Amino acid sequence: MKNILDQIVEQKRIEVQQKQQIQSIDDLKQSIHFLNPVRSAKASVLDEAKTGIIAEFKRKSPSKVFINENANVKEVVTGYEQFGASVVSVLTDENFFGGSIEDLQQAKEVLSIPVLRKDFIVDAYQVYETKAIGADLMLLIAECLTKEEVHDLAKLAKEIGLEVLLEIHSEDQLEKVNEYIDLIGINNRNLKTFVVDTEKSKQILKQLPEDLIKVAESGISNPKVVKDLKAAGFQSFLIGENFMKHENPGKAFQEFVNQL
Repeated sequence: MKNILDQIVEQKRIEVQQKQQIQSIDDLKQSIHFLNPVRSAKASVLDEAKTGIIAEFKRKSPSKVFINENANVKEVVTGYEQFGASVVSVLTDENFFGGSIEDLQQAKEVLSIPVLRKDFIVDAYQVYETKAIGADLMLLIAECLTKEEVHDLAKLAKEIGLEVLLEIHSEDQLEKVNEYIDLIGINNRNLKTFVVDTEKSKQILKQLPEDLIKVAESGISNPKVVKDLKAAGFQSFLIGENFMKHENPGKAFQEFVNQL
């Protein structure tokens, strides 16, 4: 029986084949964003005037019904930036997360901080697409890629100017870290079962390369957890559902930050 991640990756490969029939890599390179320099997520996370939080725009998750189906992208992300987000993450997967490339492009229009494309990147085509739609930073998920795939996709991303966030959730995935990675995230949520264990980040922290920006991901719903993880050595915190479940995610973010 296929787990959720297997299903998502299978769907992604189908989507890539379909997209390539409509728009080639050469077409993507003609995008107005393609030659533009990216905004550095590394620099923004380390900016002491900001919170270090990667605030996420997320309509739903595979394990739940819609969290906030009709949220206005521009209103939400503007609130995130106003109250100190270092980076905004936007889900672009439609089938499982209810997101879209349009969501990211709308966010890009109003933000002056970096934008992370949160999706399941499994093919070089998606790397070019990520730059073409205006993202500054790309997510790679170690769980669904081989060591060689992580290397090749990250190398390509760097060649076209993108920064790379590699997400891992177990010690055995540390071997997939390479010189093209800028930020490394520890996902507290098991991507096969979607069970959350917020202690996971601290267990792996000491084994991470010192020169990478370290991001704690998933299951963070309390400012005390951020303080605890920060004390342990994490510099950034990816949080989405905790804000998106509120009618006004930007206000929820503000209230969260006020408690830090």
